[in-house]
Amino acid sequence: MFIRNERSIKEFRQAYPIVTTLVIIHLGLWIIIDLLQLPFGDTLYQFGAGSNYYIHQGEYWRLITPIFLHVNLTHALFNSFSLVLFGPALEQMLGRTKFIIAYLAAGFIGNLGTYLFGSLDFSFVHVGASGAIFGLFGIYIFMVTFRKHLIDQTSSQIILTIVIVGLIMTFIRQNINIYGHIFGFIGGFAIAPIVLTGAKMYNHWATVATRRNHSDDSIQFDPNRWNKKRFPAKWKNHIWWIIFAILVFLGLMSRIL
Repeated sequence: MFIRNERSIKEFRQAYPIVTTLVIIHLGLWIIIDLLQLPFGDTLYQFGAGSNYYIHQGEYWRLITPIFLHVNLTHALFNSFSLVLFGPALEQMLGRTKFIIAYLAAGFIGNLGTYLFGSLDFSFVHVGASGAIFGLFGIYIFMVTFRKHLIDQTSSQIILTIVIVGLIMTFIRQNINIYGHIFGFIGGFAIAPIVLTGAKMYNHWATVATRRNHSDDSIQFDPNRWNKKRFPAKWKNHIWWIIFAILVFLGLMSRIL
């Protein structure tokens, strides 16, 4: 369930469009806010960051918007990597609509818990998708406990280990929104019975079929095919990773210089 074997970013995007969109939002906002440091980006961050003080003043959208914002590149990459690992199986099992509802609901519950039990101090600000990702863990743990037919034994052991390590790190690492993690996990576990209704066990071959349905395998004659300058296939499949690596390099250099 958690081993990615897509041959290119295009295949991954076609099979898991919601996960792909969320990752694009994470990294896109980082580019706007942190890398390019656009004035609009700073306004966007100030407007969307989680703040119990402003939520108490009636800015309730801050219970959702922090899910998409991150402190820095490392924070955005870590959460995006976790989403790429653990999101695809659930997106296929739940379907796109239920998956995005579950993801946002878990993130909302995590931020709500942070508001109810966290500090109302003006300086207390929190951002990150980790509450929503812990919600995905909550759904997996519900499957391990009550829907064993939906998850294989190896995946059960992997997710149990990851959740235990994640919870331990939540309490021993500094600058972690403990309430967001805990209540995000609780939120995912609580809504699992609803979103798992009608769910089927993850099937890798279903994603392969999806990719094939999005591609056109028919043979067509192109009279100008020999005149085209072909881009090497080995680079074509990795072009977006190359662009992203360049952006990361520029971001790091902007911090050093």
